[in-house]
Amino acid sequence: MAEENELESKDDLDDLCKNDYHPGKPDETSACPQPQEMKKQKTDGNSSKVDTVGSSSSLVPQDADYIPSLSYELEPLILARVPRSEYLKFSFVNQDFKQLLESGDIYKIRRAIGVRESSVFMLASGDSRWWVFDRQFKSHRKLPDIPSDPCFSLGDKESLCAGSHLIVSGKEIEGVVVWRYEYETNSWKKGPSMITPRCLFASASCGSLAFVAGGIGMGSTMEVLNSAEKYNPDNKSWVSLPRMNQPRKLCSGCFMDNKFYVIGGQDEEGNNITYGEAFDVERGAWELIDDMLKDTPFATFQSPPLVAVVNNELYSLETFSNELRVYLKKSNKWKMLGPVPVRADFNRGWGVAFKSLGDELLVIGSSMASSSEGMAIYTCCPNADGRELKWKPLDCGKNQLSHFILNCSVMSA
Repeated sequence: MAEENELESKDDLDDLCKNDYHPGKPDETSACPQPQEMKKQKTDGNSSKVDTVGSSSSLVPQDADYIPSLSYELEPLILARVPRSEYLKFSFVNQDFKQLLESGDIYKIRRAIGVRESSVFMLASGDSRWWVFDRQFKSHRKLPDIPSDPCFSLGDKESLCAGSHLIVSGKEIEGVVVWRYEYETNSWKKGPSMITPRCLFASASCGSLAFVAGGIGMGSTMEVLNSAEKYNPDNKSWVSLPRMNQPRKLCSGCFMDNKFYVIGGQDEEGNNITYGEAFDVERGAWELIDDMLKDTPFATFQSPPLVAVVNNELYSLETFSNELRVYLKKSNKWKMLGPVPVRADFNRGWGVAFKSLGDELLVIGSSMASSSEGMAIYTCCPNADGRELKWKPLDCGKNQLSHFILNCSVMSA
């Protein structure tokens, strides 16, 4: 994934006047709307006065006076720097901010000024609802129920994030569907479906865009696909990309060097594929990477490769040895870095979450050091030069979900 700036505290307002983004002077390269376009003209400062009890207007919701009056240009810029986890609270306090949040414009402002914040979305075995955690796993909440049919709820699903959308693909009685969770409205909405419905595909996110490729088509023939698509949350649509050179299923994806990589998987005959492919976003073309997984051991019923990109370096969790590896781009080889504190070998890679979380690696699964059935969460700042790995355990409090993670996606918005 592309390198992103993280929001560190609620008081991150000191650089507001130093930022290169100037309200009222739109950046020609940015689609960010100007604050003037998003706020309705206010009346004078006395208009927020609370009506007396018994008056007819007291039934109309009024903006609270907790937020001082600010200029039209400054207010959205300050609110954009508030931690995203506080947005739902703000929407109950101020109608203007509620409209700004629900329109999604606040996330466009955040992208324009370089503010991003990570959240981890997770569905664990035995749980019917998704959870969302902050980056440090200190706070969490359940998402609303997906209003799908029982077939979707009980079946296999695949997930990815794009901007402020969590995309979940699965199968309902009528066929394959996509449900999207919109952070700005805290609600699920159906669609849009992929141009070619699929499962067991590769996916990756970069900024506000998401990419998918390969997998198994969900038509009558269940063919292995080489097609690819891109999702844009701003217009809620999928667009087709050029096809890969080789159809593949059970593959994994990542974004590195401004390219969408598709790694591993199997061809139409079930043979393991050792070469990778990379879609160059600027050129709009795929390129082959021979022998990318040449020395990787394979097993029957193995999960797709567990890969993640941190600081533009590709890392892999080896499911046979529970070892972390880094990809050496110049030599097209992998280097062992050390053990990972979860049992990736427990179910041949299935049920383990291995993700990039800003400048850290995140791994969730069954702990190597405990027999507990609860999930173990660790982060690490890896280094490609082979220095000793220092895994940091994270405590999510009393929320001990199953260690078998069905789906996990990281949102950065």
